Amino acid sequence: MNLLPWTIYVSFAGAFLALLAGTRSASAARWVALATAVAGTLLTLLAAQSFTPGPAMQTLVDVPWIGELGVRYHLAVDGISLTLLVLTGLAATAGILFSWNIEERTGEFFSLYLALIGGVYGVFMSVDAFVLFVFYEIAIVPKYFLIAIWGSTNREYGAMKLVLYSFAGSALVLAGLLWAYAAGGAHGFGLDELTIAATHISHPSQIAIFALVFLGFAVLAGMFPFHTWAPTGHVAAPTAASMLLAGVVMKLGAYGCLRVALPMFPGAFAACQPIIAWLAIAGIIYAGFIALVQEDFKFVIGYSSVSHMGFVLLGIAAATPLALAGAVLQMFSHGVIAGLLFAVVGRMVYERTHTRQLAALTAMPLHRLLPFAAVVFVLAGLASLGLPGFSGFPAELSILIGTWQAKPLWALVAAVGIVVAGAFTLRAIQVAFFGSTGARASSVDAHAHPLPPITLAEKSGALLLLAATLFVGLKPDVLLNWIVPALQSPAFQAVIKGGTP
Repeated sequence: MNLLPWTIYVSFAGAFLALLAGTRSASAARWVALATAVAGTLLTLLAAQSFTPGPAMQTLVDVPWIGELGVRYHLAVDGISLTLLVLTGLAATAGILFSWNIEERTGEFFSLYLALIGGVYGVFMSVDAFVLFVFYEIAIVPKYFLIAIWGSTNREYGAMKLVLYSFAGSALVLAGLLWAYAAGGAHGFGLDELTIAATHISHPSQIAIFALVFLGFAVLAGMFPFHTWAPTGHVAAPTAASMLLAGVVMKLGAYGCLRVALPMFPGAFAACQPIIAWLAIAGIIYAGFIALVQEDFKFVIGYSSVSHMGFVLLGIAAATPLALAGAVLQMFSHGVIAGLLFAVVGRMVYERTHTRQLAALTAMPLHRLLPFAAVVFVLAGLASLGLPGFSGFPAELSILIGTWQAKPLWALVAAVGIVVAGAFTLRAIQVAFFGSTGARASSVDAHAHPLPPITLAEKSGALLLLAATLFVGLKPDVLLNWIVPALQSPAFQAVIKGGTP
């Protein structure tokens, strides 16, 4: 288990080496980045082999940092954080494989990319709120440059909007944490210490602080109505950045809600629970309908991502053991599937056809021009729909059943989102890859108008993510055996008992 902190250090070291390697050749920077990402993935998988699930956080590092404030560099893991660490490694590796064609300032691109990954690893292991916040900010800053420099459509606007929303959310989180620290008389920023300190704060103040912290994190999770940065950012971002935004960065917000806001203020959460649930449901349905009418292929996936993250927030809001376990499983599932969808649309299709407009793509027989891309998108689309055999099925089923246990009406209304998801996913598959009509689909000769073939790097990245969603879909107990024991901790039990409607 002590291997896990090295995912952070290796990522930051790789960022530095990729920057240096980029001054010599783009190829060297690529191989450094890939080696770094693979090393991080292997470290998480090796740690998983020796992991013993349980309710307690297992400390990895705990040393003083800022003594005057009681800040400690304290890293620890449980089954929830380990699940997301594995996801981070897989998403990072696949993103680099889909970025193998980056030629402009290659070393800088991969340096920022790996710095972001290092920050994400740090967030998922931090159990000191101050340290978590530092890593959280480290993960946010590189996003701006990745989009503003290497992005496409309205990249400056998309980058600025994303960062403004992110920093606004961060400001709310920081304000809430400092308020809790001061009002509760805490002697440190450890999550357990702040949770104890919060019990000395009046209930109205607890609700106000909870609202600040939860909302601040939920902005990054794409919660309605603060979700608009996500589709804009996804569309503007280069493929690898889109994969990271959907795959792991949005999970930082959901993780903050689950790990920080709920356990610190279970009573305040119970008071706000219906509001959170209905906002999550609104996001599921609203974003689904918006995706249904989009003509830009990447916007379809962007709004789809917001809709599916709504299920994560719904599971958190329901706060039953099954719903919370499903929410974590959905974080993993969505991270893998959304990353795969963005890879197909942004890299395999857009960079070959030079269009994302469904009206233009419908005239191309992409199922013949790019058969591998068509097969992968169909499989990823079915996984996104929650087809049995893929990871989306046990994740969304757990959330809906767990939500039914808390409030049947929430589950019934949220289920409408699954129907809408089926509509926009099947529409995208048909129009983009098989044409709107048989006549138009056959209007272009695949042999007369060949497109560059799918590369080995792209196939490798796609197969890695497909294997992950299939493995978890067929054996969800592998992750649930990590996640469920973590929910037996006193902190989560207080949420489950205090969060019953």
